[in-house]
Amino acid sequence: MNGAQVVVEALKREGVKYIFGYPGGACMPIFDALLDAPELELVLVRHEQGGTHMADGYARATGKPGVVLVTSGPGATNTVTGLLTAQMDSIPLIVLTGQTITPNLGKDAFQEADIFGVTMPVVKHSYLVKDANDLPKVMKEAFHLATTGRPGPVLIDLPKDVVSAECTANFPENTDLPGYEVPMKGNADDIVRAADIIMESRRPLLYVGAGAVGAGAAKEVLELAEKIQAPVTTTLLGKGAFPETHELSVGMLGMHGTAYANKAVVGCDMIMAIGARWDDRITGKVSEFCPTASKIHIDIDPAEFGKIIQPDVSINGDARLVLQELIPHVHKLDSGPWLKSVASWKKKYPLKYPKRGGLRAQYVLDELDRLSESRGIISTDVGQHQMWAAQFCKSSRERQWLSSGGAGTMGYGFPAAIGAQLGCPNDLVVAVVGDGGFQMTLAELSTAALQRVPIKILIIDNRYLGMIRQWQELFFDQRLSGCDLEGNPDFVKLGEAYGVKGFRIRRAGDVTKVLKKALAYNDGPCIIHAEVVKEDNVFPMIPAGAAVKDMLIEKPKDRKLEKPVGST
Repeated sequence: MNGAQVVVEALKREGVKYIFGYPGGACMPIFDALLDAPELELVLVRHEQGGTHMADGYARATGKPGVVLVTSGPGATNTVTGLLTAQMDSIPLIVLTGQTITPNLGKDAFQEADIFGVTMPVVKHSYLVKDANDLPKVMKEAFHLATTGRPGPVLIDLPKDVVSAECTANFPENTDLPGYEVPMKGNADDIVRAADIIMESRRPLLYVGAGAVGAGAAKEVLELAEKIQAPVTTTLLGKGAFPETHELSVGMLGMHGTAYANKAVVGCDMIMAIGARWDDRITGKVSEFCPTASKIHIDIDPAEFGKIIQPDVSINGDARLVLQELIPHVHKLDSGPWLKSVASWKKKYPLKYPKRGGLRAQYVLDELDRLSESRGIISTDVGQHQMWAAQFCKSSRERQWLSSGGAGTMGYGFPAAIGAQLGCPNDLVVAVVGDGGFQMTLAELSTAALQRVPIKILIIDNRYLGMIRQWQELFFDQRLSGCDLEGNPDFVKLGEAYGVKGFRIRRAGDVTKVLKKALAYNDGPCIIHAEVVKEDNVFPMIPAGAAVKDMLIEKPKDRKLEKPVGST
């Protein structure tokens, strides 16, 4: 076999079904080899960034690594945003990039880019293969690294002469990576210490992140919460690790989390992070974050311990396995008064929005959740619509919520939904996107149409970059700059140009009727163009860098807000 055939055979051995790719000269031998592998389905994308987001959405929805194949130079560099997105959110990807022939490396050859160097900060690991006989080992290692420990993207740079050369090496059965250790079960002494802290608590709070989703720990989180009678809050990417329909759920916490989740953070005497990293969207002003509460941190990545918050106990291990060990050491707490307080906050500070004054995005998303019975896979872009979707579209199971968290990547939601639908063909998949983000990757309408994926593309169109406008209104004296999306197309007509069915919502009275029609349409993708009010704000809101206790329930009427001290 030549190198290209080895790459293809390795993909088959790893159980890969879909490859999201775009060809070019440097990767042509691999595309040629794919013709002899009918088990592998090539999804021809329209842009390499879109392809990388599709692989990411596939990985998030299925738990299996997504695979991308692109050419050298700009083909490879076009994947960088997708790699960053996956790296920040710990998503397993294998990105195969073509490269110029090895004698030309470093000589500014046509379509040469040092993609190994360019991507070093945004991958878990990378390879530049210079010998065809290394390919079987490299491919095996790449999948192992991408999917174990803290998952992440792995890039393999493949010079054209290497994949054209003969390979005589055998495929290894196992990997041998000295120094690479994957922690599984937690330290027994740390688990006992954590149990003691929990048992001393009267106002416990479980804070659950994407690491719990990746570990498949939803069953264990539920068992622990019910056993000790603790409220549960999740991060944006932790949605689904605990059912948001459960009475102990307080929804998402942080900058645009529920008021009652954030009040629980302020009021708790013990907070346990499960697969979450105390990021700035959650903590706000670090020095004032739960200053008197005991803190427990469970994470697969020891580098996260003490990086932002210094916990009382750190447990390094797989979230599911650690919880399995912890649960027998705890029992029901005397948390009745605490749960009553939480219930009173839920009643006093519900998620709400104006019922008059035009079509509200919140109402569209609330109704989508009701009609779909909270069963759909929701894939979002980044911005106001993302936060409203997180608030009003409930997640009842793992891998039901796909969104760019750490990187905050506009243009992610739509292509990720294509990948999710291919991976979960029997599930309802809805891409909730803004008019800004959708236009960054809308060329993939062609891909969606050709694949006939029945995704629903719900465009929340307020003719603004809404979150930018909100910040400029609240913190920059309404001096609007660069946020007006004048010139938006007619998205229904745009969809029709690609052969995509379109629906339009202009009035609140049309929402239910139109959504029912769109949800029933399964002959391919469809666009739902919701023309919502231009100016609306996401609340609750914790200004960046402010303390959680300084959360805003609504826009202050009697005072001017100072510019935030934290990052956006």
